[in-house]
Amino acid sequence: MTRIVVKVGGAAAASAAAEVLALAERHEVCVVHGAGPQISAEMERRGLGVRFVGGRRVTNREALEVVRESFDAVNEQLCAALGPLAVGLDGDAIGLAATRVPTLGLVGDATPSRPPAIIAALREGLIPVVTPLARGPLNVNADEAAAALALGLGAERIVFVTDVPGVFHSGLLVRAISADRAVSLVGDGAFEGGIVPKLLAAARAARSGVRAEIGETLVVA
Repeated sequence: MTRIVVKVGGAAAASAAAEVLALAERHEVCVVHGAGPQISAEMERRGLGVRFVGGRRVTNREALEVVRESFDAVNEQLCAALGPLAVGLDGDAIGLAATRVPTLGLVGDATPSRPPAIIAALREGLIPVVTPLARGPLNVNADEAAAALALGLGAERIVFVTDVPGVFHSGLLVRAISADRAVSLVGDGAFEGGIVPKLLAAARAARSGVRAEIGETLVVA
């Protein structure tokens, strides 16, 4: 069976189950999810500062506690929506790998890894649902974590499920974009916010031969 990594954004987690289950009928599916809106809301409730650099959250120890709690809550909700095939996995517990980025605090750059717990779940016909925490623990952008797992697991395809149809540039939905063009536009400041790490992660995957889709937008090598 074809192996797919599906990245589900925190804002889309509640509505993503049907799409994931449809893919799981024909493929081996590993899910990586974020919890961005939930983390920001809880940090603001606690009076903690919320700051992003290049679409990635600056994370200190207090923030990391919120990150973990929010990831666990979304993981539980998503697993419940997916049903008995889903198995929730904490990334740091199963060996998700990353290199620390000191300027961002307790944040890591995800590196390709092949956690045995994910392989075991896929072989049993289950759907592993993974939080993007790496060993350390380190907070890892979920898009980057999904791309790194796609490479490490030898996935043929990575699908980014979001609450928008795809990538928009100059007000228009982009149906296809090359990895080089995506990286160039990001460097020129054409995009901001969460789409930045998404595009860079998709470009990384595409350059390594993985079919990368952000909604209806195909990112090609």
